[in-house]
Amino acid sequence: MEFFYRAFMIFLFGYLFLRFTGKKAVSQMHSFDMLFILIIGNVISQPLQKDSVWKALLYTFMIVVFYKIFMWISMNNKLRWILYESPTVLIRNGDIDRKGLRKVRLPVDELLAQLRVLGYTDTRNIALAAMEDNGQISVIPKANYRPVQPGDLKVKVKKEFIPIPVIMDGQIIDHNLKYLKLERDWLLKRVKQKGAEVQDIILATITDSGTLHIDTNNPHNEDKGPYSYKPGEDN
Repeated sequence: MEFFYRAFMIFLFGYLFLRFTGKKAVSQMHSFDMLFILIIGNVISQPLQKDSVWKALLYTFMIVVFYKIFMWISMNNKLRWILYESPTVLIRNGDIDRKGLRKVRLPVDELLAQLRVLGYTDTRNIALAAMEDNGQISVIPKANYRPVQPGDLKVKVKKEFIPIPVIMDGQIIDHNLKYLKLERDWLLKRVKQKGAEVQDIILATITDSGTLHIDTNNPHNEDKGPYSYKPGEDN
């Protein structure tokens, strides 16, 4: 019973302390996800300091159980509000919400920096910006400033196709060939036709048209012009 009580209290109060620090402190991770990683790392390392392997494993098991319970609660719509905070509005209709910034403890200059990372330089062009529960900022631009979509131009586009890798780092990916119903002999023949060697290929993919695209260790363009500039002292 003592193991259960200790593990539960550590997990519960650890979660409350992380919630108290705010969304910014746990950016890109939920509070109990970060807590789980911190506690597991600390508990598992205990046997390195003391002769208590089985006790550490028991505590680890209890923490995993509590983490699973928290995860189950987070998937339940009626109980989800217990663990997740609502998004905090930072910008609405081009106006910065100072109350929202104070709530998440985010300075204006840091807000502007994060908006620039997302590609937005003017707050007046933003319809809504909010900090989500995981600390990330989501932005919805005003209608006149959002990217033009094919639907706006009434243009029909073909379905997106993800090129399928068949060679990666000089190794043939047989399960992808099998999925495509292609043979190794067919692939080797195509590679030879393109004047390449399998071991020299960084990535080879099959496109939507069924053609083979190869990227080797030898760049196609050895031009020393401005388009071949490399940062550093390699020029």
